[in-house]
Amino acid sequence: MLRGKSRLNVEWLGYSPGLLLDYKTPQMGRTQRSPGRNESSLASTLKTLLFFTALMITVPIGLYFTSKSYVFEGAFGMSNRDSYFYAAIVAVVAVHVVLALFVYVAWNEGSRQWREGKQD
Repeated sequence: MLRGKSRLNVEWLGYSPGLLLDYKTPQMGRTQRSPGRNESSLASTLKTLLFFTALMITVPIGLYFTSKSYVFEGAFGMSNRDSYFYAAIVAVVAVHVVLALFVYVAWNEGSRQWREGKQD
Protein backbone atom coordinates (compact mmCIF):
# COMPACT_ATOMS: atom_id res chain seq x y z
CA MET A 1 0.00 0.00 0.00
CA LEU A 2 1.27 3.45 -0.92
CA ARG A 3 1.36 5.92 1.90
CA GLY A 4 1.81 9.63 1.60
CA LYS A 5 1.07 9.80 -2.13
CA SER A 6 -2.32 9.63 -3.70
CA ARG A 7 -1.03 8.82 -7.21
CA LEU A 8 1.45 6.25 -8.38
CA ASN A 9 4.35 7.83 -10.24
CA VAL A 10 5.20 5.48 -13.08
CA GLU A 11 7.27 7.85 -15.19
CA TRP A 12 10.42 5.96 -14.16
CA LEU A 13 9.01 2.99 -16.12
CA GLY A 14 8.90 5.06 -19.28
CA TYR A 15 5.13 5.43 -19.08
CA SER A 16 3.39 8.68 -18.62
CA PRO A 17 -0.37 9.23 -18.89
CA GLY A 18 0.37 12.09 -21.28
CA LEU A 19 2.02 9.73 -23.75
CA LEU A 20 -1.32 8.28 -24.75
CA LEU A 21 -2.70 11.73 -25.50
CA ASP A 22 0.39 12.94 -27.37
CA TYR A 23 0.43 10.14 -29.95
CA LYS A 24 1.74 11.32 -33.31
CA THR A 25 1.45 9.48 -36.58
CA PRO A 26 4.72 8.12 -38.00
CA GLN A 27 6.53 10.28 -40.50
CA MET A 28 6.42 9.40 -44.16
CA GLY A 29 9.37 7.33 -45.36
CA ARG A 30 9.97 5.82 -41.94
CA THR A 31 8.70 2.40 -41.07
CA GLN A 32 7.79 1.22 -37.63
CA ARG A 33 9.79 -1.58 -36.10
CA SER A 34 8.35 -4.97 -36.76
CA PRO A 35 8.39 -7.75 -34.17
CA GLY A 36 9.91 -10.05 -36.81
CA ARG A 37 13.17 -8.15 -36.67
CA ASN A 38 13.49 -8.73 -32.93
CA GLU A 39 12.81 -12.44 -33.42
CA SER A 40 15.41 -12.73 -36.17
CA SER A 41 17.86 -10.81 -34.02
CA LEU A 42 17.21 -13.17 -31.12
CA ALA A 43 17.62 -16.20 -33.40
CA SER A 44 20.88 -14.79 -34.77
CA THR A 45 22.18 -14.16 -31.27
CA LEU A 46 21.23 -17.64 -30.15
CA LYS A 47 22.95 -19.22 -33.17
CA THR A 48 26.10 -17.23 -32.44
CA LEU A 49 26.04 -18.26 -28.79
CA LEU A 50 25.53 -21.95 -29.62
CA PHE A 51 28.26 -21.83 -32.26
CA PHE A 52 30.80 -20.39 -29.85
CA THR A 53 29.69 -22.78 -27.12
CA ALA A 54 30.48 -25.69 -29.44
CA LEU A 55 33.81 -24.09 -30.31
CA MET A 56 34.62 -23.57 -26.64
CA ILE A 57 34.09 -27.26 -25.95
CA THR A 58 35.65 -28.86 -29.04
CA VAL A 59 38.62 -26.64 -29.95
CA PRO A 60 40.57 -26.69 -26.66
CA ILE A 61 39.95 -30.41 -26.06
CA GLY A 62 40.78 -31.29 -29.65
CA LEU A 63 43.92 -29.18 -29.66
CA TYR A 64 45.00 -30.61 -26.31
CA PHE A 65 44.94 -34.23 -27.44
CA THR A 66 46.16 -33.48 -30.95
CA SER A 67 49.11 -31.39 -29.82
CA LYS A 68 49.96 -33.85 -27.05
CA SER A 69 50.00 -36.92 -29.27
CA TYR A 70 51.21 -35.66 -32.62
CA VAL A 71 53.18 -32.51 -31.93
CA PHE A 72 54.87 -32.83 -28.56
CA GLU A 73 55.23 -36.62 -28.24
CA GLY A 74 55.40 -37.41 -31.95
CA ALA A 75 57.32 -34.58 -33.61
CA PHE A 76 59.35 -33.28 -30.66
CA GLY A 77 59.81 -36.61 -28.88
CA MET A 78 58.95 -35.21 -25.45
CA SER A 79 58.18 -37.37 -22.45
CA ASN A 80 54.61 -38.06 -21.43
CA ARG A 81 54.86 -35.72 -18.45
CA ASP A 82 56.25 -32.80 -20.44
CA SER A 83 53.73 -33.23 -23.24
CA TYR A 84 50.84 -32.91 -20.76
CA PHE A 85 52.19 -29.56 -19.60
CA TYR A 86 52.72 -28.04 -23.04
CA ALA A 87 49.46 -29.42 -24.41
CA ALA A 88 47.64 -27.76 -21.51
CA ILE A 89 49.24 -24.44 -22.44
CA VAL A 90 48.02 -24.89 -26.03
CA ALA A 91 44.48 -25.60 -24.75
CA VAL A 92 44.49 -22.50 -22.52
CA VAL A 93 45.63 -20.34 -25.42
CA ALA A 94 42.87 -21.86 -27.56
CA VAL A 95 40.27 -20.96 -24.91
CA HIS A 96 41.49 -17.36 -24.93
CA VAL A 97 41.40 -17.20 -28.72
CA VAL A 98 37.83 -18.52 -28.84
CA LEU A 99 36.77 -16.03 -26.15
CA ALA A 100 38.39 -13.17 -28.03
CA LEU A 101 36.62 -14.21 -31.24
CA PHE A 102 33.31 -14.38 -29.40
CA VAL A 103 33.76 -10.89 -27.97
CA TYR A 104 34.73 -9.56 -31.41
CA VAL A 105 31.72 -11.14 -33.14
CA ALA A 106 29.31 -10.08 -30.38
CA TRP A 107 30.63 -6.53 -30.44
CA ASN A 108 30.26 -6.25 -34.22
CA GLU A 109 26.83 -7.88 -34.20
CA GLY A 110 25.63 -5.49 -31.52
CA SER A 111 26.95 -2.42 -33.33
CA ARG A 112 25.40 -3.66 -36.62
CA GLN A 113 22.01 -4.10 -34.95
CA TRP A 114 22.36 -0.69 -33.33
CA ARG A 115 23.09 0.95 -36.72
CA GLU A 116 20.11 -0.81 -38.33
CA GLY A 117 17.85 0.25 -35.48
CA LYS A 118 19.10 3.83 -35.71
CA GLN A 119 18.34 4.00 -39.45
CA ASP A 120 14.71 2.98 -38.92
